[in-house]
Amino acid sequence: MQQIRNGTLTARSVIASLLLGMRPPRLAGQRLVRAAARFGYTDNATRVALSRMVAAGELEVADGTYALAGPLLERHGRQEAGRRAVPRPWDRTWVLAVIDGPARDAAQRAADRKALAAARLAEWREGVWVRPDNLDGPRPDLDGCTWVSGARPDPVPAAGALWDLAGWADGGEALLAAMAGTDPAGTDPEPAFLVAAAVVRHLRDDPLLPSALLPDRWPGARLRVAYDAYEAAFQAALRPVLLGLP
Repeated sequence: MQQIRNGTLTARSVIASLLLGMRPPRLAGQRLVRAAARFGYTDNATRVALSRMVAAGELEVADGTYALAGPLLERHGRQEAGRRAVPRPWDRTWVLAVIDGPARDAAQRAADRKALAAARLAEWREGVWVRPDNLDGPRPDLDGCTWVSGARPDPVPAAGALWDLAGWADGGEALLAAMAGTDPAGTDPEPAFLVAAAVVRHLRDDPLLPSALLPDRWPGARLRVAYDAYEAAFQAALRPVLLGLP
């Protein structure tokens, strides 16, 4: 499983990743221009990218400050949940989403699947999506979808068949090694930037299952602790351009 994307960063990807790492996800345009310059982009190239992202509904701008919008803002929410979610103690029950409405076209089915997967559910059977009932938070508002909390399905769904737990664990271990081998405060920010973005993407896809359903030596907690330290060092190196601090 390849976690760190190869190839040259685009101005858009630099802007998006910088804002996805901010809390709240907004930053003055001047700071974004200065930060993108660290990655080799001219002021004009960055401002063109900003304008295109606003036109595409990915950013909103007010008084010279840019904030995530639309799908990027939703992604930021999922990333924050992946990094900082606090699951409830699990009582061995499950939550089910049963799609029982009228027939949907292919586009609507794809949109429903994407929304349910983003909510960390997995398809157990045709039209039936499940997960352990250990997470709070909003559920996708889907037409013709019935939600059942506190269910005790029989037979009990097999977590290893629903989620690629071995693949996620292998990817997490690879990212721990990548962080250990990359200097987040180095003079060239791109390697650390790529590693940081890869870790955030990986945590976004953590199914956040109860420990009773996870394989031994699950790297989720170790990855979060290591990334907090890694991000702090990376942000400290970029602080002068991001926030104008000494």
